[in-house]
Amino acid sequence: MDELKINQTRLRLVRGNIVEQKVEAIVNAANSQLAGGGGVDGAIHRAAGTRELLELTKSLGGCPTGSAVITGAAKLPPPIKYIIHAVGPVYHDGKRGEAELLAGAYTRSLELADEKAVQSVAFPAISTGVYGYPMQAAALVTLNAAVKYVQTHPATSLKEILFVLYDVGPLQIYERELQKL
Repeated sequence: MDELKINQTRLRLVRGNIVEQKVEAIVNAANSQLAGGGGVDGAIHRAAGTRELLELTKSLGGCPTGSAVITGAAKLPPPIKYIIHAVGPVYHDGKRGEAELLAGAYTRSLELADEKAVQSVAFPAISTGVYGYPMQAAALVTLNAAVKYVQTHPATSLKEILFVLYDVGPLQIYERELQKL
């Protein structure tokens, strides 16, 4: 199963590149300084124009772990209008509030999308790269946060929430966790 519908919102799993998705907002796996980096963050900065995106984020003063901020899309092509910069936790042992912080980053991203009346948003697997969050544990937290948000916000503007996984292995992990919901 690669899709789940709750109320008027579809949660879908997609294999691909997040900057190539036909959505109104993409979520960046950002660092707390919003300074650009590697992985998804670096790919989004390159696609959006590193200088242009840094110009948009510098006035925000960073973002705490477990939260998110929103900017325009810089040079990303339409229909993308916004980049939501979500800061997930560095994974240590799972006993330092990592799950709550990761869920918070996803929930705040969905709130920001809703505030802008976004109908479609694409997420990467936040914190699973250099931050070391185990993919299966992250998938469980991520999908549960999205389901909870949609269930508790039946009037959300969001019609589609994509979880974009670059490789087949992580996609299969997300598929297994989605089937449990």
